[in-house]
Amino acid sequence: MIPSNYLEKVYAGYLGMNIGIRLGAPVEPTIWTYERIKNTYGEITDYVKEFKNFAADDDANGPYYFLRALYDDAVDRDITPNDVARAWLNYAREGIGMFWWGGYGVSTEHTAYINLKKGIPAPQSGSIEQNGLIIAEQIGGQIFIDTWGLVNPCNPKKAADFGEAAARVSHDGEGVLGARFFCAAISKAFETPDICEIIEAGLGQIPADSLYARVSRAVLEFHAQQPDDFRACRDMLERDWGYDKYTGVCHIIPNAGVCVLAMIYGQGDFNRTVEIATMCGWDTDCNAGNVGTVLGVACGLEGIADKYRKPINDSIVMSGISGYLNILDIPTYAKELTILGYRLAKEPCPQELVDSFTERDIYFDFELPGSTHNIRVSDPFFCQARHSTERAFRGTGSLEVVFDRMTRGEKSKIFYKPFYTRADFSDERYSPTFAPRAYSGQKVSMNIYLDQWGGNETMGIAPYVRLHNSMKELVQGYIKLVHQEWIEVEFVIPDSEGELIDEVGIVLESYSTRKPKSLGRIFIDEFRISGKADYTIDFHKQSVDFGCVTPFAHNNGAWSLTDGSMYLMTAEPSEAYTGNYFATDYTVTLDLNPQIGDSHLVAIRAQGAMRGYHAGFDGKDQVSLYLNDFGYTKLTGVSYPWQLGQNYEFKVTVQGQVITLFINGEPILQHTDGTFGYGMYGVSTLGAARAYYSNIRVTEL
Repeated sequence: MIPSNYLEKVYAGYLGMNIGIRLGAPVEPTIWTYERIKNTYGEITDYVKEFKNFAADDDANGPYYFLRALYDDAVDRDITPNDVARAWLNYAREGIGMFWWGGYGVSTEHTAYINLKKGIPAPQSGSIEQNGLIIAEQIGGQIFIDTWGLVNPCNPKKAADFGEAAARVSHDGEGVLGARFFCAAISKAFETPDICEIIEAGLGQIPADSLYARVSRAVLEFHAQQPDDFRACRDMLERDWGYDKYTGVCHIIPNAGVCVLAMIYGQGDFNRTVEIATMCGWDTDCNAGNVGTVLGVACGLEGIADKYRKPINDSIVMSGISGYLNILDIPTYAKELTILGYRLAKEPCPQELVDSFTERDIYFDFELPGSTHNIRVSDPFFCQARHSTERAFRGTGSLEVVFDRMTRGEKSKIFYKPFYTRADFSDERYSPTFAPRAYSGQKVSMNIYLDQWGGNETMGIAPYVRLHNSMKELVQGYIKLVHQEWIEVEFVIPDSEGELIDEVGIVLESYSTRKPKSLGRIFIDEFRISGKADYTIDFHKQSVDFGCVTPFAHNNGAWSLTDGSMYLMTAEPSEAYTGNYFATDYTVTLDLNPQIGDSHLVAIRAQGAMRGYHAGFDGKDQVSLYLNDFGYTKLTGVSYPWQLGQNYEFKVTVQGQVITLFINGEPILQHTDGTFGYGMYGVSTLGAARAYYSNIRVTEL
């Protein structure tokens, strides 16, 4: 039975996971030992590092991307290991991002991925028989599974079964038991905040004589004898269950002990639990992330300290193959998980929830308690943003922005960030890449309420977007707000002239003279970015970030910027993808100059590395259309004389089930196929090649 507060609990659980990851990541092993953490930071009671924006982490990537098996394959049935294996292959860029590519036979995930690529199916891909005991029982079996618990509330057995199916892609033995334990614990946390009941629910889904159960019981027994000294318990784990006894890079058993230790010594307090998990060392971000999900669900939003929640600001980034999906709004994703939970439980989803969720566009309703949807202010001296339930245009929540003693000409931007580059991050963990979530031609709308307390002139706003490369702000006309009234503000994003948009919002400006100064607040509600995009990409105005040419995510090949073009040199099949992952009907136009090789293609409706269409040059004097559905199938082809070293204008239109390819303005190929109804666009080759790509234009139909 789905609980009445399910959405809020999912939101808290997913926030809790990412708070734990962010807290533990700066003190990950191997350099950061337990002793170094203790000697350097002592009692950890807050984040130990500040980040410009927290970069992607494997502990967040897996739960997000592997769950997409519920959309791609297991749409109307329970998942299997093979469903999740297909998500591994489809959403990962080989050798970069997603998880730790530490080498075959060293990294469990890298080993499983290579096995899958070589045709070894799941669950054999992660089995002890295939990979040996040590590789199969590393920690990854439990760190990529939190979302399977979140979408199976109040059903520990089903949650554990889903977690096991997912974990068996890469793990076996005790590694799989970790997945069962945590999925069951997360599921149980929807029913009770009692940490002892939650732990027992997890243990109830694994064999009592397993190592995982035995180390957990050892911790619980120690706690019963010494309930006030978690460090003494940590010493016991080091002595009896340490890394010297369970080898490999990061074995699950010592870390299982730390997780149970953190939960039982944390005694149901979210903040204390993630702190203890971090102070205990070993795999700190994994352990704090897992227990953060459990305690987030159990304690709810009210149990999460603002000092941990505020820096998250409702947003994280990922490092999968879709730059669009890599920018995640946590309240929106909580709604998505909740809708999936109703689907899996075979219960009707509340229509209000369905209506409040869109994957295709940006929609922020500020309904979840404390939600901010990653809205930011440029000048925190003048403005402070926070969630409010005092006033709303629709529903119960809005974003409140307090402006404090501003005078004529003083301004602060209030904006959403739809795109990132390397400069926005403090480090390069897991190499995220991004495709903007806002484009020229789309409409931005919001409702704004003014409550002005002081000042001799009413405040004004001007909608704007910022261009990433030039940092130019395209400011629309100024609008005077109306005291104690809601007004609707909307505008169409202007032509960015080949640049990418990295801020969308309003400029808040005071018109008051020096005395009295403007003081008060505005409320923002129903923020949307929607509609059909129409934009260009000028490679003179792009950069190479995290090893990729913006705004593309590359899979294999060497890519660079040369004389206003994106340049590819590769000895193997390679591709680059960008654009709205959920775009349906559109036209892509680009200039292609093939230098060497027989294959030079444009990708459309690509849903990852293993799903999509590819059209273009395909051998001597040939043009073909391919369907990639975990293997390339040629749908149709025609004769067309083409030469290396010549420039060609490619135009591919996909509308409904009809795909049409034009070359130099001439219709060359048309085919009807309904396999894929949406997806990214990009460029690709099925073999060794060199080529230049330039002058990209995308028009949604």
